[in-house]
Amino acid sequence: MTRTHSPRHIAALGALFTLSGAAALIYQVLWVRELGLLFGSTAQAAALTIAIFFTGIALGGWLFGRVSGRLARPLRAFGWVEAGVAATALGHFLVADAYFTLYPALYAMIGGIPVLETALKAGVAGTILLPSAILMGGTLPLMGQHVIRAQDSLGRMGSALYALNTAGGAMGALAAGFFLPIWLGFSGAYLLAVGFDLVVGLSALFLARRALPVVAQNCQPRVAIPARLWIIAFASGFATLAVEVIWTRAFAQVLQNSVYTYALVLTVFLLALSLGAGLANGLNRTALRPDAVLTGLLLAAAAVVAATPHLFHHLTGGLGYLGGRADFAGYVWEVGRVAVLTMLIPGTILGAVLPYLLRLMEGGAPGAVLGRLIAVNTTGAIFGALAGGFVLLPMVGAWKGLWLMGAVYAVLVLALWQPSDGWGARIARFAGLAGVVVLLAGQPGLQAARLNTAEELLAFREGASAHVAVVAREESKFIRVNNFYTLGGSGALVPERNQTMIPLLTHPSPREIFFLGLGTGISAGAGLFANPDRVTVCELLPDVIDFARDWFGPYVNGLFDDPRVTIHPEDGRQCLARSRATYDMIIADLFTPWRAGVGNVYTAEHYRLAASRLNAGGAYVQWMPLYQVSRREFEIVANTMVQAFPEVTIWRGDLYPERSIVALVGRKTPAPLDPATLAAQWRAMTGSDEPDDVLSARALKFYAGNAASGLFADAPVNTDDLPLIEYLAPRTHRAVIAGRANWLTGPERDRFYTDLLDALPPGSDPHLALLTPAQRNLARAGAVYAEWRGLRTRNDLRAGALWQDFLALTPSHARDPDSPAGQVAIGGMAFGEGAD
Repeated sequence: MTRTHSPRHIAALGALFTLSGAAALIYQVLWVRELGLLFGSTAQAAALTIAIFFTGIALGGWLFGRVSGRLARPLRAFGWVEAGVAATALGHFLVADAYFTLYPALYAMIGGIPVLETALKAGVAGTILLPSAILMGGTLPLMGQHVIRAQDSLGRMGSALYALNTAGGAMGALAAGFFLPIWLGFSGAYLLAVGFDLVVGLSALFLARRALPVVAQNCQPRVAIPARLWIIAFASGFATLAVEVIWTRAFAQVLQNSVYTYALVLTVFLLALSLGAGLANGLNRTALRPDAVLTGLLLAAAAVVAATPHLFHHLTGGLGYLGGRADFAGYVWEVGRVAVLTMLIPGTILGAVLPYLLRLMEGGAPGAVLGRLIAVNTTGAIFGALAGGFVLLPMVGAWKGLWLMGAVYAVLVLALWQPSDGWGARIARFAGLAGVVVLLAGQPGLQAARLNTAEELLAFREGASAHVAVVAREESKFIRVNNFYTLGGSGALVPERNQTMIPLLTHPSPREIFFLGLGTGISAGAGLFANPDRVTVCELLPDVIDFARDWFGPYVNGLFDDPRVTIHPEDGRQCLARSRATYDMIIADLFTPWRAGVGNVYTAEHYRLAASRLNAGGAYVQWMPLYQVSRREFEIVANTMVQAFPEVTIWRGDLYPERSIVALVGRKTPAPLDPATLAAQWRAMTGSDEPDDVLSARALKFYAGNAASGLFADAPVNTDDLPLIEYLAPRTHRAVIAGRANWLTGPERDRFYTDLLDALPPGSDPHLALLTPAQRNLARAGAVYAEWRGLRTRNDLRAGALWQDFLALTPSHARDPDSPAGQVAIGGMAFGEGAD
């Protein structure tokens, strides 16, 4: 008679295995983020990280599955393996720091050779990930070998273990995405996961002292398992991960795309897989024929995956932005609701296939079967994740990709065919298959891009990284990413050029210019007005580069044809990190602060890296969209820049009445602003023949203030380890939409400009030391003019008095003599004030 474990023992092991799953997903989330800092936040880098992590899991399942059957006390081995995960995970800190230091030198040896670059990244990621991942892969076969005591309980107990571990993974993903990094920092969250594994390992070792040893019948030779079951295990892993990749992309079209929304979608998917394992556990307890149940699961999977595009379109109102006017809590609830309705039932069915296979594999050593199953399924998952992101999305798109994966599940029914099948089983199987094929073949077309009224789609591509479109509206065209993020357009020619030309006014001879972000290419193209020796541009999305080249040629000043220009389809931070090249000006484009990964360019580590890449007298320019940040986020970024640059000045990018942008300009060596340089650079870039005092006066109206005022000194610092912007900005975004907070627009912006100048008046500003009193007044005149335009737009009666203040601050030569109102003369080739 087989001796079984006590219920208390089983419950304790279940809790430990759930905690182990939570730790594994915390590691995975943090590893993807950490290697994104090293390799860049690209789809290729993320895919490489996931592929290597899954490779480790597959290797661990295969290796430990082979040896588990020879162990008398596999629970003790499980405890040591968990302790080993904790130990090897700690080594991440040493290895990662070493690679961050060595990576530029290693890249210098092989840079420019894509195969060698990929090999280098794989070597780095493998060193960091594989030791821990291999050990993680061994946990299920070792635990299964200990827990499963009867030959006919593999299906029931194995699916239960799989459900608990995956449920723990869902909790870990949720914690790592929503709470731990902002509570503990990434290092603290990582150490917490290490602590979880250590607790699991030590507890297992303690329980193993009194646990029942494995009985002899559990150590019998491996029973031959039909090849068709391994084919289904591989193909289900392939299709499930491909579907998950495509679902994630579909949600990117309707979400804020912050760390929170990504974590929520991942959590719901893992929860569905856990419920699927629970469903398999229930089915394993029935007397139904296993091949009939598996046939039903595969056909149901095919049907629900194929139906997902229509369901998603219905739930999102045709790819409409989710959340309405809800605050952050309401927004998370709405995203969770749609994610559950879209993925929970399909994901549960997909998640039932793998653990139900255990019912048909009973008879051999549990650990060996579980280990091999994990190895085969995870190998399929590696190829599925890569195929979903780099084959299906670019070649057929999201919706057809889902229908193809539905077809994969339907075709797998054929793998269950056996010569011994009766006619009833054959007819039922092929009738179900035919019905699913008809369903797949009859799918109507669905839109992949959402257009607003009076918009025309000029070009569209579902790339490996994002959906990218070129859209026309009236006389202008612009690039849009994932339906709701506009990267700029021809209608904003003047302000986009200003993003380059205003900072270039402050440098006497900008020979080497680096652009962090391309967008339409208008801003980078404006850099050629300064006649530099070299322009380097790094753009995260390759499709954006293609569309900018194809559709914005007339607006980019020959950017794509100039031999001085080099454009890299890479993450901008990685471009700076991997090369020792230095620059006179590094200009960071406008970025949406709440998007996942964007916070990496607002950290102290990034600013220190950028400072190390500046030539003497060089400057780093961080553009900030005041219509997308609150004062809190702006002050965090400003104080963070101050940690890397002894001098940080602030410049307006426009004199709009409302939606303004400003530049934080950081220099390693403080130096007073030279009015002669302003005039010379304005003349060089625009061809103006006006006097120096006129040109310098025009430029000085864009000067907003100096961070040396101490206005931002109490703000916290944004770091890679404590990513405040990445976690605070999404909440602010929803608070503004709900009417509970404000961006730095309108009166908020005007108050900010005033506070900045009052904290360090122009007369005391060391950056303005070379200016005359009249010239210093122009900084305040620019702020007054911007506020006047806002009041005039809002029909505020105070506008008249404010205009008189502006005239008092502005010398006559800085006014337009042809205007009866004597308004400011901003004009010129690129320095326009913009329309109201």
